[in-house]
Amino acid sequence: MKKVYLILENGKVFEGESIGAEGEVIGEVVFTTAMTGYLETLTDPSYYGQIVCQTFPLIGNYGVIEEDFESADSFVKGYIVRDICDTPSNFRSQGKLDDMLKKLGVVGICGIDTRELTKIVRESGVLNGIITDSPTLSADKKKALDSYVIKDAVASVSCKEKRVVCSTDKPVKRVALLDYGIKRNIIEKLTRRGCEVTVFPCDTSAEEIIKFKPDGIMLSNGPGDPKENSYAIEQVGKLVASGIPMFGICIGHQMLALSQGAKTYKLKYGHRGGNQPVKDVNTGRVYVSTQNHGYAVEGDSLPVTAKMSFVNVNDGTCEGIDYSNSNVFSVQFHPEACAGPLDTGYLFDRFMENMEGRK
Repeated sequence: MKKVYLILENGKVFEGESIGAEGEVIGEVVFTTAMTGYLETLTDPSYYGQIVCQTFPLIGNYGVIEEDFESADSFVKGYIVRDICDTPSNFRSQGKLDDMLKKLGVVGICGIDTRELTKIVRESGVLNGIITDSPTLSADKKKALDSYVIKDAVASVSCKEKRVVCSTDKPVKRVALLDYGIKRNIIEKLTRRGCEVTVFPCDTSAEEIIKFKPDGIMLSNGPGDPKENSYAIEQVGKLVASGIPMFGICIGHQMLALSQGAKTYKLKYGHRGGNQPVKDVNTGRVYVSTQNHGYAVEGDSLPVTAKMSFVNVNDGTCEGIDYSNSNVFSVQFHPEACAGPLDTGYLFDRFMENMEGRK
């Protein structure tokens, strides 16, 4: 394997070996604690612009299964693992992870101390990094590394034209899904419940959605800073006022909160993994959830028309919001998670009940 280096903006250099596509990439270095689900991670649009480090040491051991992809492409800037498995063992496997990375054009590095890297990110906060073939950087490359910022993330991953997904000849409900970086499994959770799902681009106007006359509106997950999507946030506010049942996930949760006057902020190193505990503040029950986000809603900034429904047990951050219009609610975590805990899948049933109640 070719020798390559991961260099952080603080000057720390990790020497490793090249995996995946050849090339040089700059991105925001983040880590995920998930033990499984590397295929979903690599194909999740929410990782747009980021170099993802897997904290679990052995990655690729169950191979590549395209059926498990969350999208057809990969949106990560780069990929970091301790050890990559070259001999996967799984009856569903269709190939090796390294071949998948090459096919999707993902530049990666293996053989570094991912524990040390994770500790640095936890202590310092998210850092920019570069995967390159030299242990030293030119002045221009150092400047590019230091100044890197993820921009236009949602617009970069959203679909350009609307499409319809349905698995039955007689759908029970019509759902308008705004694509901020949609994962396939959100669509699947809705179609499995008999819904016809029409996926709209992120810049679709509220007037077009309302004219479509959906039974419910879904706000998808997605990458980047939610505040930069000012037009989309304005449209969400209009959709809330329409009274149509609405369910937001991840950045959809954040943009819904922003549309109602709440505030968001960037977390020190985010929540990424399949083991994040969240508590239902009404029942006290704790669920294990899958998460992937670098921003959060300020719980203290919620308007009087909203109340927190879930809280993160680890750090107390806002994980869900119910609005006074009981047809509108959102969660920060991923109830559709795959791979991941299925405990909170009932939230899709709640969305279905809200649509059923609005006859």
